[in-house]
Amino acid sequence: MEKYPVLIVKPEADIHLRNRHHAIFKAAVARVPKAEDGAIVEVRANDNSFLCYAHWNSRAYICGRAIAFREGDPLAQVREKIERAVRMRETYFRNEDTDAFRLVNAEGDGLPGLIVDRYADVLAVQLTTMGMDRLREWIGDILMEIVKPKAIFEKSSGPARKKENLESAEGWIRGDADTTFTVKERGLQYRIGLLGSQKTGLFLDQREMRSLVRKHAEGRTVLDICSYVGGFSLNALKGGALAADAVDYDGAALDRAKEHVQMNGLDASRFNTYPEDAFDFLRRTPALRPYDFIILDPPAFAKRSADLEPAKKAYTDLNRMAMQILPPGGLLLTCSCSYQMDRQLFQTTVFHAARQARKDVKIIQRHHLAYDHPVNIYHPETDYLKSLLLWVG
Repeated sequence: MEKYPVLIVKPEADIHLRNRHHAIFKAAVARVPKAEDGAIVEVRANDNSFLCYAHWNSRAYICGRAIAFREGDPLAQVREKIERAVRMRETYFRNEDTDAFRLVNAEGDGLPGLIVDRYADVLAVQLTTMGMDRLREWIGDILMEIVKPKAIFEKSSGPARKKENLESAEGWIRGDADTTFTVKERGLQYRIGLLGSQKTGLFLDQREMRSLVRKHAEGRTVLDICSYVGGFSLNALKGGALAADAVDYDGAALDRAKEHVQMNGLDASRFNTYPEDAFDFLRRTPALRPYDFIILDPPAFAKRSADLEPAKKAYTDLNRMAMQILPPGGLLLTCSCSYQMDRQLFQTTVFHAARQARKDVKIIQRHHLAYDHPVNIYHPETDYLKSLLLWVG
């Protein structure tokens, strides 16, 4: 077996790795390995006992990312995890009218730095760590062999790569195809754009909540705040909503939302878009029509712990204004994708909004986790998305 450079962690730091958490912080390192950034290293405790194999990056605050917790060939273990992740998705999507879902969910599948989404017969790959970036060709070969897609597109960008001192990378790494195409999710069609869009134009992690909106939208007038390409609005109309209004600062995304309404044969006269700031819209909403179902799915207000206090105020204000608009018996689906704001803190924030709005509020449903976005029990940071469906009196 190949020998790997050895990293030694401090005595008080090995418990996290024994508990299979994937992050190794610089402050935990007792002896730096003689390794290039992006290389695989063997991680050992102060007593020289084996802990894991990890990707090393001396220039990152999280300088190690554990990729295998058994002794032996670490790349064989990575391949095994990819195969297991793909098989799991096949189990849950075999009988669904859905061909857009996540195949590999980074730490959620024990593979930090690797995200793979399937869109029909094309895969979109995100490589967010230097170690996974160095394995680009190897990963491409494995995915072609296991999944057999028509093509693989790399869409690696965002703050995670910047923290690893990596530039953004976008383009085909296997095969070639149109960069815009149609996918289906539970009977609805969406246009996916691989170039330039956020999350390729469809937030896969909200699939179950889109279905929940469809279930409860009949006969209601829906306001979809931070709608992006209209996933919630589309499901509301499919579920029998009287009307749906979509609000987002991204005008191009709202144009795509209109396209989605037409593609799915829904009544375009029941759908309106407003390209403006969510807070500004809610402040002037009394001048528009009444709503009895509001969806709040804003971007992450807290990306760092330092952002938490202003984020709490933003979430409180957004929820308070939505509650003030709703009539008795109205529904509010409120979401947060900020990991820094845990479930209890999010619920407490919503409580403050309800008290300020002077409304009777009940939780009638909590977030439904999408099967393709599993939470790793050993790495709780993968549990970032939370939602509350509220009855507002």
